[in-house]
Amino acid sequence: MRPEFIFGREEERQRIDQHLAKAHPFLIYGPSGVGKTLLLSSVLSPYSTILYCQDSSTINVVFRSIAQNLLRLGSPRARSAFHNEEGIKTKSAVSLKGIVMDSLNEGKYSVVLDHLKRPSYSFAAAVREMMGWGSTPVSAVARSSHMEDTGFLQPFYGDRSQKCEIRNFDDQTAEQFAREMIQRIHLSATNMNEFLDKVLEFSGGNPGAIVALIDMATYPKYRSGEHVKITPLYIDFRMNRNIAR
Repeated sequence: MRPEFIFGREEERQRIDQHLAKAHPFLIYGPSGVGKTLLLSSVLSPYSTILYCQDSSTINVVFRSIAQNLLRLGSPRARSAFHNEEGIKTKSAVSLKGIVMDSLNEGKYSVVLDHLKRPSYSFAAAVREMMGWGSTPVSAVARSSHMEDTGFLQPFYGDRSQKCEIRNFDDQTAEQFAREMIQRIHLSATNMNEFLDKVLEFSGGNPGAIVALIDMATYPKYRSGEHVKITPLYIDFRMNRNIAR
């Protein structure tokens, strides 16, 4: 279960929108589950020339994603080189990169790299080419602004004005969000107040963790009639989060 709405994030949403409108490189960062991708996707639609890469695990994956975006946008260079998305798969990494770089020079595009995984020096070098020779602003989304998450892209977002931090909810907002999610799925329990207190404690105000805990409370294995079995739910929640990390 994931929330299909933006809760308590209007200020952050406006900041992201302003960054996108300026078409300058910037970094969105915050812990996993805080809602970075949700916020970003909520403001992307008006910007037709933004090339969004949901998976930025390797530079080759990024170039394939950019190529697919360029093809959908009707880039003349991309259409002549690929014809369709199947044609992208037939190109070598070197050929793909060359076609993408040529296509970027055709128009005023921007690139957004989501889910960074500590990009390497070679990854950063390719991004530097896009930003320099291709004159294409490249923005990124990571769990933090530190080297362990942004990798060798860190120097590209050195100025404070280039960063947009998304934090966990404060206590009051976290409680409001949790109550909203409980109401939306019609969750009931005889120990609801205790369960809600533990959700806020266990989650640390992280929206994704709040959603996961409330979702788990609907599973039969964590229910005893109308009672939520909080301790086993919490143990499994912690184990799953540790595996995910």
